[in-house]
Amino acid sequence: MPGTNLTRQEAQERARLISVESYQITLDLSGAPQGGTFPSRTVLTFTAGAAGSTFVDLVAPAVTEVVLNGTALDPAEVFVDSRIALPEVVEGTNELLVVADCAYTNTGEGLHRFVDPVDQETYLYTQFEVPDARRVFACFEQPDLKGTFEFTVTAPQGWKVISNSPTPEPDGDVWHFAPTPRLSTYVTALIAGPYHAVHDTWEKNGRTVPLGIYCRPSLAEHLDDEAIFSLTKQGFDWFEGQFDHPYPFAKYDQLFVPEFNAGAMENAGAVTIRDQYVFRSKMTDAAYEARAETILHELAHMWFGDLVTMEWWNDLWLNESFATYTSIACQADAPGSQWPHAWTGFANTMKTWAYRQDQLPSTHPIMAEITDLDDVLVNFDGITYAKGASVLKQLVAYVGRDEFFQGVRAYFKRHAWGNTRLSDLLSALEETSGRDLKSWSRAWLETAGINVLRPEIEVDADGLITRFVIRQEAPPLPAGAKGTSTLRPHRIAVGLYDPVDEKLVRVHRIELDVTGAETEVPELVGRARPAVVLLNDDDLSYAKVRLDPESTAQITRRVGDFTESLPRALCWASTWDMTRDGELPTHAYLELVLGGIGKESDIGVVQSLHRQVKLALDLYAAPERREEGLARWSAAALERLHAAEPGGDHQLAWARALAATARSEEELDTLAGLLDGGVTVQGLDVDTDLRWALLLRLVATGRAGEEAIAAELRRDPTSAGEEHAAAARAARPTAEAKAAAWDAVVNDESLPNSVRESTMRGFVQTDQRELLAPYRDRYFEVIADVWARRSHEAAQAIAQGFYPVTQVAQETLDATDAWLEATEPSAALRRLVTESRSGIERALRARAADASA
Repeated sequence: MPGTNLTRQEAQERARLISVESYQITLDLSGAPQGGTFPSRTVLTFTAGAAGSTFVDLVAPAVTEVVLNGTALDPAEVFVDSRIALPEVVEGTNELLVVADCAYTNTGEGLHRFVDPVDQETYLYTQFEVPDARRVFACFEQPDLKGTFEFTVTAPQGWKVISNSPTPEPDGDVWHFAPTPRLSTYVTALIAGPYHAVHDTWEKNGRTVPLGIYCRPSLAEHLDDEAIFSLTKQGFDWFEGQFDHPYPFAKYDQLFVPEFNAGAMENAGAVTIRDQYVFRSKMTDAAYEARAETILHELAHMWFGDLVTMEWWNDLWLNESFATYTSIACQADAPGSQWPHAWTGFANTMKTWAYRQDQLPSTHPIMAEITDLDDVLVNFDGITYAKGASVLKQLVAYVGRDEFFQGVRAYFKRHAWGNTRLSDLLSALEETSGRDLKSWSRAWLETAGINVLRPEIEVDADGLITRFVIRQEAPPLPAGAKGTSTLRPHRIAVGLYDPVDEKLVRVHRIELDVTGAETEVPELVGRARPAVVLLNDDDLSYAKVRLDPESTAQITRRVGDFTESLPRALCWASTWDMTRDGELPTHAYLELVLGGIGKESDIGVVQSLHRQVKLALDLYAAPERREEGLARWSAAALERLHAAEPGGDHQLAWARALAATARSEEELDTLAGLLDGGVTVQGLDVDTDLRWALLLRLVATGRAGEEAIAAELRRDPTSAGEEHAAAARAARPTAEAKAAAWDAVVNDESLPNSVRESTMRGFVQTDQRELLAPYRDRYFEVIADVWARRSHEAAQAIAQGFYPVTQVAQETLDATDAWLEATEPSAALRRLVTESRSGIERALRARAADASA
């Protein structure tokens, strides 16, 4: 169907007919402080291989002029369904003029407009991935039709204007940027407003690249620009060394922007990053590590994604997986890196995300078949990013690290400024490694689902291993998933760990290929049975790993005794997955965590365990055991808050864990005392964001109300404060508060995306199941209409955020199934709803396992 949902077939037909030369785009943003619309003028030069017809994309309230090759076309006739028909394209060079009134947005799509409550100034930025450049200028909105872009922008006096090309000196209020290199539409960018700016340079081998960091003035006092510049330069050094290709653009700006929907966006030379990464309160090192990964991820995209770009969205995974893999590798290996144990964080967070996504009914091959834009819009998921990066890590182990990067270097040299498919990268890797990667690709990239690896160990009376087998399982794909499960080849390490001076130390390691359902490991026969056997040691492959009974018993007692962080993280991940699968009862998982978390030094792992325990107790615990488990957990949080090193990361993490779960009078009194100053914990800085976390829990439990929320907002009259206040108001345990929050999210289209999401976060309180019960039916009454009339970002957020996750019952499954059958939703909406439905199924299974254990 024509319109905003471009199909791959349409894109292929258009690319066969035309190629793009240049865009000249003129935008008048002088009215931005008033909002509404802005004039957009596009002159598009393209060539056609033959005479014919095609169309150009534009999402705009009004089109006032369309001129093709000097002939005026009637906008009322040719502008339909967000497309402008071009009925008479001539062979050779064509020139198209489109003049339109385009709209500012508050949903993070197209040209987002934000007014800072601190200074009442207006700030703009673009977000074009996947198909939203067409909200700002007329274009051929597909990645393989690259062109040069020349922006001319009129902006209010005193503003800064930043784009992909270096920022020129303005002529009055007009900024004219030099043409860019050949780019895809989705990585062009424009950022404008009275932003605060800091500048530096990266210099090496006689080359200089200007660097810039921008944020709103109200955040400038919190901007740690020296640390960000230092990390950026480290990334430049490492990536240029690994890729053997100079940084491809004239400058590199990083712009921290408000109300950003994602972590960041790889606009060529003008990366936008969510400004929550300008930390205004004390954060743990895990937050800085996550920010560093984001910064390096976007920098890697300058080569892989911007310099060389996918032909179509089928290879989105390769863009994102490559950037993820290389960003972690840079953190782990770059000289002087602050995070040499970055692969621990990867195993603990990214791979856990991938494992979760790969067990949903929407699981898909890494190389997904993307038939249209609706497909790709919901495909920014744990498979595209984390599973793909995990598989690339395995590929590096399979072909060799040096051979991998030699292939990457050849790929960049061969395809610079062009578009590619997966086969182009694989052929380069085959040349440098000498391996045939076609079967590897079929097994890993073109099939869905996850394998399970289990050790089977037989020992004699003396405790010597007589047989060691690795069994590989391919569990059936979830109901509704496409394809069939498959056994895959894995390159893994097996680690044997024994106590040494009260620590668990690796005493032996072997690396081998696992193929088929059963792999014998004769190298381990005759060795003494160790305390712990860890499959996939060093996390080389992508698989769910199970522990044998003896190893499970050992880590239950001493998981914190591993001398290295990565094996601990792998054991934590394995036991968490066992809990989700109902193989380890929730109450047993709680015992494991309570017994080992005190010895866990990696703060990222500690914070993940906090989230996982709370989720398990809220959703996976048998109802009759839930409150006891929550009480034990919140009591432990209070105890460990007081026991933690004053001023350290662990103290702050336990303070936040207590704020998420406090329930007894003593615990709630502690929160209230920390908030009003009546209680102090040595070394704990109760700063702005921690205050909001404490208040949210007090409000949700009825210990505080609107008066306290309003008072806190007066203390913090910022955009972040407004978001926190929206969450707190939605968390109030009254029917009136829930109704107001629901109405604001569902019906108020003027609500900014960040406030909408904060409202949903506060609305869904797991301790308020009864209060939320009526909204199960209301969700199914409204969600189809929300999907039909709201923008993609808003509709997707509501579809996921308001699904009745707290109503873990067969009735929720029945209501979902009835709605799916009666409504016949679009594929994208069906996917989101069935993903949420599978969470209810999993919770019911886990509860049954917890009850029967």
